[in-house]
Amino acid sequence: MEVIKVADYEALSKKVCEIFINRLQTIENPVFGLATGSTPKGLYKCLVETYESGQISFANAKFFNLDEYIGLDKSHPSSYTYYLMKKLYEHIHLTPDQIYLPNGNATDLQEECARYEQCIRDCGHIDLQILGVGINGHIGFNEPGTPFNSRTDVVNLTESTMRVNSRFFKSIDDIPHRAITMGIGTIMESKEIIMLVSGKHKADTLQRMIHGNVTEDFPASILQKHPNVTVIADEEAFHD
Repeated sequence: MEVIKVADYEALSKKVCEIFINRLQTIENPVFGLATGSTPKGLYKCLVETYESGQISFANAKFFNLDEYIGLDKSHPSSYTYYLMKKLYEHIHLTPDQIYLPNGNATDLQEECARYEQCIRDCGHIDLQILGVGINGHIGFNEPGTPFNSRTDVVNLTESTMRVNSRFFKSIDDIPHRAITMGIGTIMESKEIIMLVSGKHKADTLQRMIHGNVTEDFPASILQKHPNVTVIADEEAFHD
């Protein structure tokens, strides 16, 4: 695990954008896994700006969303499909066959999870997976206690995760209690992973992820076992 310390959030976003663009330009048909939330916003902004300047093309790339709420329409402003459409996909002129999304409104959710797993396999697995980490160590929506060999599945969200995500909803009562997420085993099959960590509130999480015991009680700890992980964190995320 390589750990890169940068000055602030802007530097974090710029650094991960540089790595992302390098993979885009050096891998013949790159497959990217993308996370949502506050931390990757700067990355997507940087990618859009670079694309609009004519420096890069996404014509040969494919994209997989890491997770999605169950019961939210894809047009709902708090759905993760909507987030990535508005932050990235709509701005870089992708065709529909370049975007893979878990359907949280599927009639048969288990069948949908199996379909999504198969799509990832059919694309040769993910070349570069972008991740954030929750305070409790969750990656994707894989909460503490999730088996390390888990596959894409329907999961129940913890109260702590729902509280953190309540800022994206009008009321905490509006937050779905379940989601579809790539499993930890699925994530670990990615050829490269970049973990983004920003802010003082993530300092304990960062230290435990890098130096703590590898345990299913803290899902992000499994990244210590991946052969190609880079953690990019700003100064505030490190203890003094």
